[in-house]
Amino acid sequence: MWVRLRTIDSHSERFAKRMGPLFISVSNPSGGEAASNSFRKGAAQPSLRGVRVTANSITGRGLDMGVSTMRGCAVGLATAAAAVLLAAGPAQAEPMGQAEFPGALAPVAGLDVERYAGTWYQLAAVPQPFNLDCARDTRATYGVRDSANVSVSNSCTTWAGGTSGIEGNARVNDPVTNAQLHVSFPSVPFQSGPEGPTNYVVTYIADDYSWALVGDPARTSGFVLSRTPAVDDSGWTQIRQVVESRGYNSCLLLTSPTTGGRDNIQPLCTV
Repeated sequence: MWVRLRTIDSHSERFAKRMGPLFISVSNPSGGEAASNSFRKGAAQPSLRGVRVTANSITGRGLDMGVSTMRGCAVGLATAAAAVLLAAGPAQAEPMGQAEFPGALAPVAGLDVERYAGTWYQLAAVPQPFNLDCARDTRATYGVRDSANVSVSNSCTTWAGGTSGIEGNARVNDPVTNAQLHVSFPSVPFQSGPEGPTNYVVTYIADDYSWALVGDPARTSGFVLSRTPAVDDSGWTQIRQVVESRGYNSCLLLTSPTTGGRDNIQPLCTV
């Protein structure tokens, strides 16, 4: 069976309107077909079942934003979705059953939690529904509580210009590597308990701990974290190479605007 994204028709358009602002449909003005690049051999496969609310990222937070914020962000998401498809270009889809799926996201061999503590800037990420209110300067600050627990403090600047933040805890699930943790937030449903399955894997850390790539085992989330809000062109090239080497489709990660760094949102595969 071939997987393709077809030009939207009138029936699909009416369905999208009934679903509301979180249902994103992208039409092709030329009337042709565009197959997602994420179905190429060896690429991580995204879900095609619509938007799914989860709470397994470093910036997880409850969906407490107002309706006006949701509507404002929907336009940006639609634009980002179109950018991903245009960046991907015509895909040579693999027949289902022949595509190669990567295994669970692997942790680094050993993480020095003391060195990992401190503030990190998000440079790129797989978009998450509960992060829609974050416009720029998304940060995570970690502090060592004891040998098994790390404090988590996440914040960002919202589209309205305010600050949104949340406090939580990260518990080490893998004492051998210290790189697989369960992140919890008391205010987030289904993620309030300090113990649980691994949802935070440090899959890459630079030798000097200047940047890292983290995600969940299934790669439904992915975050590029840096000690500085900006990196040079060679840094972005390395980031893209590492992201792809860890089984991610780099077109599914979008750059995150930071003060002093990149000011636009675009697929990582185009940087």
